[in-house]
Amino acid sequence: MNSSLSQHVLSGMRPTGKLHLGHLHGVLKNWVKLQHEYRCYFFVADWHALTTEYDNTSVIAQNVWDMVIDWLAVGINPGEAILFVQSKVPEHAELHLLLSMSTPLSWLERIPTYKDQQQKLKNKDLSTYGFLGYPLLQSADILVYKAGLVPVGEDQVAHVEFTRELARRFNHLYGREPDFEEKVNDAIRKMGKKNAKLYKNLRKNYQEQGDDDALSTAQALVEDQHNINMGDKKRLLGYLEGQAKTILIEPEPLLTKTAKMPGLDGQKMSKSYHNTIGLREPPESVEKKIRTMPTDPARVRRTDPGEPEKCPVWQFHQIYSDDDIKNWVQNGCRTAEIGCIDCKQPVIDCIIAELAPIQERAQSYIEEPESVRAILAEGGEQASAAARETLEEVRQVMGLTYR
Repeated sequence: MNSSLSQHVLSGMRPTGKLHLGHLHGVLKNWVKLQHEYRCYFFVADWHALTTEYDNTSVIAQNVWDMVIDWLAVGINPGEAILFVQSKVPEHAELHLLLSMSTPLSWLERIPTYKDQQQKLKNKDLSTYGFLGYPLLQSADILVYKAGLVPVGEDQVAHVEFTRELARRFNHLYGREPDFEEKVNDAIRKMGKKNAKLYKNLRKNYQEQGDDDALSTAQALVEDQHNINMGDKKRLLGYLEGQAKTILIEPEPLLTKTAKMPGLDGQKMSKSYHNTIGLREPPESVEKKIRTMPTDPARVRRTDPGEPEKCPVWQFHQIYSDDDIKNWVQNGCRTAEIGCIDCKQPVIDCIIAELAPIQERAQSYIEEPESVRAILAEGGEQASAAARETLEEVRQVMGLTYR
């Protein structure tokens, strides 16, 4: 692990079992990239699975193993990232509980996905405390590791903003020390005259003019100070925005460009739509699924011209094919020079080629389950160590230390 990567990234997935191409192109390829750029915590969100599957827990354990094997098979490296199971780090639950004491109920009820999910999953009884509180548990997942960045799509930005509000409220309530101002002034003096003056000017520009660039510059200035301790750094960071010490870090959404992987029917690839190609799908099954994909309805006969944009197969070409193949498809389809089976073959070849090394690595992990258990155990220990540090500080500022 590169210790110079000070920015923490956190991301998790519910254990849904074996993964498919939608997961690969939508999340996992991005994780592989991020693990080389940041200190990454990637976790199995097994408690989150219970928010909607509390009456069907028998599949969770197997789903966890299947999913982690697929993570490792696509190139998530336990030497670069920390992989662990959420429920093995009880500090997630403790921080969730402590945050719940000061979280307004209305904040949870206004989160967009709360009502959306209830509508989508009408067949389930989701009038539970756990379902209402799952965004708070999600926030605890982030805050317990002081994660500054959370990779999300546009639809999840509201969850990150909710987490920022929670951190802000917590810091306001518990980040005040009786001698805070005095300690801040001592810390400013330790920065030296030049940096102290710069810090004060930047703070003034931010607080009086709302200059976000001044805030960012001041935060970077504080982080670069090597002659002050972590406690003083937190005080200085808190003082920039108010009169409080920063205990919980406000995360930023890391908006990522993800390939929208279509399903076999043109909709989003999802197990609930039964339109997926699994990462461990045998080549003959991949070939059969692509060959039987629907195409442009106008091409009833081989000699009928078609329109690629109206065909789900074209969406696959946009992900897998180079410009030469795409031009061949566009021209051949519109002139009926190529048939639908001809058009599908390059996609079949590319998917099988992409999955071959993944399946080979997956098989090696299937044959050595102890190595997977060891990876998760070691990751759990690393995650627990970081989470314990946060909880010690949280308990202290909340007055829950008894000596």
